[in-house]
Amino acid sequence: MPPRSDPARPRAHAAAQLSPVTALLAVAHRHLRVAAPAESAAAVTRSHLDDGRCLGWYGPPVPGWRVAVDAERVTAEVPPALARRFGTTDFWARWTRTECLAKLADVPVATWWRRHGLAVPPGTCWLWRTLTLAGAADLIVTVAFAAAPAPAAARSLPTGSPAGAPGFGPSPTGSTRVRGLSSWPVRAINRHRPEA
Repeated sequence: MPPRSDPARPRAHAAAQLSPVTALLAVAHRHLRVAAPAESAAAVTRSHLDDGRCLGWYGPPVPGWRVAVDAERVTAEVPPALARRFGTTDFWARWTRTECLAKLADVPVATWWRRHGLAVPPGTCWLWRTLTLAGAADLIVTVAFAAAPAPAAARSLPTGSPAGAPGFGPSPTGSTRVRGLSSWPVRAINRHRPEA
């Protein structure tokens, strides 16, 4: 089994879906811009920094996927209460990843870390990349993607419906079940590699 930081080899039926996302994550630094909030209004999604700037994601949309970003200043001090609870080693990388996953799960970050800490729970479906943007920005950034949930009508169908029915399809384990946030395994991609 590859380390969690290496992309796992998806089965052939999932590879076609994953390739646009993994390709975007590989060049994530090209789709990120730091600007004033008014100047980043056109971003697909954005993260507000403690100094008033925003980091925006300007990548193309990937049908069937949602995206989230979070960023923190590399030099920011870890709040003492969080340092006591989670430690300071790679804190901002773990924190930005947690923020993204909480956004994609539509859960407040405080609720997420009370349940999971700064770890990724097993059986979740996200793809992410954490990187450092050096230079004027000097940020730790995580970009994360999650498969969009099936429409409400498809989610209410029994899981025994045939493959190809709306909202259904083969999972990476080979079974057929409703696609959603718990249907895809977690994969980390190029965790915390500095980018210029």
